Amino acid sequence: MIQVLFFAQLRELLDCDSIELPDQAVHVAGDLVPALVTVRPHWAEVLQSKPWLVSVNQTMAKSTTGVNDGDEVALFPPVTGG
Repeated sequence: MIQVLFFAQLRELLDCDSIELPDQAVHVAGDLVPALVTVRPHWAEVLQSKPWLVSVNQTMAKSTTGVNDGDEVALFPPVTGG
């Protein structure tokens, strides 16, 4: 299983802080949003509305970053600073 965590605005929009996905559903970070939409179709509008950032095991990930059974994947909005 893969533990998916949601942060900041995304957590509020989805009204969910985490979900588990079968490891077969996500092989690389780029598979995450499609896998989530498959499990929760009503999240499609939010998840597909902008490019969310992804981390795998607390390290920023590219769409090609591998995801394995037992990994923690986080999805969050881009952060701006000042």
